[in-house]
Amino acid sequence: MKSSVLGKNTSPVEVQGISPTGFWLWAQEREYFLSFKEYPWFKEARVSDICQVKLLPGGHLYWPSLDIDLALDGLEHPERYPLLFKKNK
Repeated sequence: MKSSVLGKNTSPVEVQGISPTGFWLWAQEREYFLSFKEYPWFKEARVSDICQVKLLPGGHLYWPSLDIDLALDGLEHPERYPLLFKKNK
């Protein structure tokens, strides 16, 4: 028996998987991998908080419970947006 072809993804943004090193995000017909090393704000977050992502106008991703806002352009072209992260003491 053959499985039928899956339909088109109707969600504008979706977390597709989480691993010990990061998570996969589907947004605007493209998949991105956000590593916890490059995006440390997500490392200690609850799975439910990571999954509650919204796609805002202008190609911005927003995680309300984490108060994190990222531009899709930054995921596509990280060299244009160097991240600087400082831990609170």
